[in-house]
Amino acid sequence: MKNIITIIIVLGLIGLTAFQLSKNKAHSESIVFHYDESKSVKVDVITAEVSTLDARQIIDGNFMANREVKLNADIQGKVNKVSVDLGSEVKKGQILIELDNSLLKLQLEAVKIQIKDLEKDNNRYLILTEADAIQKAKLDKIQLQLESAKIQQRTIQEQINKTTIRAPFDGTITQKFVEIGAFAAPGVPLLQLSQMNVLRFTAFVAEGEINQFELNQTVILKANQYPQNEFSGKVVAIGGKANPAARYQVEIEVENNRETPIRAGMFGQVILDQQSQQDGIVLPLSVVQGQLDDAKVYVVKDGKAVLKPIQIGLSEGTSVLVKGGLSAGDKIVSRGYVNLFDGINVNYE
Repeated sequence: MKNIITIIIVLGLIGLTAFQLSKNKAHSESIVFHYDESKSVKVDVITAEVSTLDARQIIDGNFMANREVKLNADIQGKVNKVSVDLGSEVKKGQILIELDNSLLKLQLEAVKIQIKDLEKDNNRYLILTEADAIQKAKLDKIQLQLESAKIQQRTIQEQINKTTIRAPFDGTITQKFVEIGAFAAPGVPLLQLSQMNVLRFTAFVAEGEINQFELNQTVILKANQYPQNEFSGKVVAIGGKANPAARYQVEIEVENNRETPIRAGMFGQVILDQQSQQDGIVLPLSVVQGQLDDAKVYVVKDGKAVLKPIQIGLSEGTSVLVKGGLSAGDKIVSRGYVNLFDGINVNYE
């Protein structure tokens, strides 16, 4: 009898679980969007037409600090004082970090006392040697000890000097790896100092464009952070050997002003004077989906929006020149992207 009751309870639980799962599935399906193929999305379109695009040649690159160095201690010791913080602007020779040098100063005092005693002995032995009262070898020995003590004094003083870390040039503290009480050791970075008032823009230039650059040439730069501004730069280095991608490194020096500060690592472009004028299908940049190197546009075909890959040739401002993937007369979706996806029915006026 107990077995029958148990079986009935188990079957009941299984039935209840199946019912609840079926109910949950029905609820989930009720709230999931189901595309109605009979409905269409209203969009605006433009017609692809052949036109001419005037564009200056641009080459991408990035801004880096003109000079940058990681500062570390030449000797080991506990950090007693850190005079700067992240973002601090410093001058050449300014004290940045001070290490504990109390033991070295005691050693220096001991050597100074030793030198005084040796100098007294040296003066006394000089008198005795001149009077032939002692052998000259004893004077030579004292003088050798005195010279050795003076060398030791200079060595300890140099070590004391190295407990003070100074800025090697004007710049900005761009990284900080240390706090008071930490232990400094040779080869372990404490601070990173970057010269930010002057930046270097580095670009990798194709073989066909490298001859457009000359040393000390003035060029126009743009920073992605300030798309409406142009900056003047001077070519300071041109690579003589191409990298594996057949590109030559070009470095351009540019002043970094306070009104439009550029930070190291920001991206930008160098703009060449030579203008490029090409014919083709010109589209607004706003209709392009994705990045320019993997661009797509929605084309209306047979009443549907078809996401079609295209190849971008030139770009200038808010316009791009399409060099492949479209034909004149194609209808390109220009507005109405909210509910748009590949294959959806669309209508336009």
